[in-house]
Amino acid sequence: MLNYIWGGMMLISIVFGAFNGTLQNVASTIMTGASDGVTTSLSLLGVMCLWSGIMEIANNSGFIKLFAYLLRPVTKILFPGLKWNSEAMNAIVMNMTANMLGMSNAATPLGIKAVKELYKLNPSKVASDDICMFVVINTASIQLIPSTVLALRQGVNSANVFEIIFPVWIVSIVAITAGVIMCKGVTKGA
Repeated sequence: MLNYIWGGMMLISIVFGAFNGTLQNVASTIMTGASDGVTTSLSLLGVMCLWSGIMEIANNSGFIKLFAYLLRPVTKILFPGLKWNSEAMNAIVMNMTANMLGMSNAATPLGIKAVKELYKLNPSKVASDDICMFVVINTASIQLIPSTVLALRQGVNSANVFEIIFPVWIVSIVAITAGVIMCKGVTKGA
């Protein structure tokens, strides 16, 4: 459906550009936008590769297991049905760590792995309470260091790259608190 919407918007732009005599401007804007899209994607790809490598090193070095142990009081409340040393909990903690470090797209493969591990523990193959809670936490993640946003702001020569950190903390805390309260409220009744 989204492909049809985007395709329709592009077609309408070209048609209006042809009727208004600004087809040259439309073509120029398309090429500039495509070039900017490739440049932005490549710059984010470098950040994503760096953070993915760091997370792999953290996992292999045992840091993730230590972090899982430190987060145990919180994860015990959020995921009461999971053992703290299970593969599912390990994947959840890796995703939470990636999100806390603001790794955005680099956290996505870790989130997919966490959901796969949670589905292995779910015999009914319907989204369990743990899967729903994970999706809420992943979506409303607390970002201590919003590195991707900082990299984007740096890329456009922002006057003060770091001025967004405090507002990001506030919004992250409010979002995750509201999400967890809502999720716990729904699952307690079930």
